[in-house]
Amino acid sequence: MTTLAVVGAGSVLSGEIDAPVVAGADTVVSEDGLITAVGGRAADQSIDESVRRADVVIDAGGATVAPGLIDSHCHVVLGDYTPRQRTVGFLESYTHGGITSVVSAGEIHAPGRPHDPVAVKALALAARACFANFSPNGMRVHAGTVILEPGLSDGDFAELAAGGVRLAKFGFGDYADPRDGAREVRAAQAHGIGVMSHCGGASVPGSRPIDAETLLVLRPDVYGHVNGGPTALRADGVRRLIGETDGTLQLVQAGNLRSSLEILDIARELDALARVVVGSDTPTGTGVMPLGVVKTLAELCSLGGIDGETAWALATGNNARAFGIPGGHIAVGEVADLVVMDAPWGSVAESACAALALGDVPGISAVVIGGKVRVLRSRNTPAAARQVVVTPPVDLGGD
Repeated sequence: MTTLAVVGAGSVLSGEIDAPVVAGADTVVSEDGLITAVGGRAADQSIDESVRRADVVIDAGGATVAPGLIDSHCHVVLGDYTPRQRTVGFLESYTHGGITSVVSAGEIHAPGRPHDPVAVKALALAARACFANFSPNGMRVHAGTVILEPGLSDGDFAELAAGGVRLAKFGFGDYADPRDGAREVRAAQAHGIGVMSHCGGASVPGSRPIDAETLLVLRPDVYGHVNGGPTALRADGVRRLIGETDGTLQLVQAGNLRSSLEILDIARELDALARVVVGSDTPTGTGVMPLGVVKTLAELCSLGGIDGETAWALATGNNARAFGIPGGHIAVGEVADLVVMDAPWGSVAESACAALALGDVPGISAVVIGGKVRVLRSRNTPAAARQVVVTPPVDLGGD
């Protein structure tokens, strides 16, 4: 049994939208990759004893402990390589941005990507199986999102579901009219496969614009980059999607910032903030962005008037719930995917969440995935004002 404890937190974020801070907590303990205790060390003797027995102790020194970020819109293909940007090691680099899990938006950047049902099914199954055995720097990669194409049969979806495929992407298939895809959307959903749809203008050659009226016909589970990918939907169309459906609303860094702020306002007005999730929609034409998710949170906080603790939940607990994946919460029984962060060195803010409110990216001093230290002193964020102390020292081979 391997145990890890994070102590001395100034605050602990829960990842839960309705209660984003764990009251009175300064310590998180995990055993064999799962959280076993969360609370105040001085007030709970059992937590103190667990800390004393821990194999590794991370002293946060008054900084913030939060669930690891989930990037709900990441363009993986195979391996830690993006052919769109010809970059090796991008997923490992994303962990230095506090991202502990990514969700594939479909392996659409595979060179020579086929459109026939047999091949798209094979691509999804192969990607899922490969990433089941490959975790760059410990990252959880939820790959194998099947791209919906005309001709996929009920039997195909049954085979995909049996092979572990849990997500489909609509918007890049060979449809003359996007509304024709409603049949495949329903068939996928009938087999327990959630559907994320492209929203807004065309993003790459071969794709087509998908407006709100079309989305109301398709009725996917997730409105992918509803703030545009990168061209945004009309605000009145977005209001209809929020008011007339119960679908998940995804905001991304590679979309339209003005639209993101409008959607955030509408979601709060209609009490739909629990349906809002965050992703990067990278690597894509926008580039490789290890800080894509946390930068989006800084924008939503500083320009959209949402507090940092709540914003963090959009990219953690909301994502985990929407996609049915582990992580995103700090609570007993959850996977121990954690980030220790603080205001960046030199900021006028006194905490990570206060830094987000100013539009500053917090400094990350530690990332834990599955109860194992994966990052110390992020190479991508500014230095944290308060750095962690790890006992005994952990050698990460140069990180």
